[in-house]
Amino acid sequence: MTLPPLTSLAKRFRYGASIDPVRDWLVLLIVAALAFIGIVAWNIWAFDTVAGGGTIGSPAPVAPPAFSQSSLDTIRAIFASRAAEEAKYADGTYSFADPSH
Repeated sequence: MTLPPLTSLAKRFRYGASIDPVRDWLVLLIVAALAFIGIVAWNIWAFDTVAGGGTIGSPAPVAPPAFSQSSLDTIRAIFASRAAEEAKYADGTYSFADPSH
């Protein structure tokens, strides 16, 4: 037993010599809807994976730190000397002559 609506729908999707814009638009819309559903499903899965603490793809390799304690000490010394210079301006050791006055 064949249902008449399914038979007419099957006839509509047959590709023949004549151009059928209704069939073509239906195929286009169905393919676009399936692509959209696939994209939404992928994004939901990716968000759920990342929000749960997982990774997508292979995890990144763990590299040793790219700094040493001596380089950190050098940077701290530079910032300490800059802070000392700033304090000299704040406490009046250095005076600043504003050329605009």
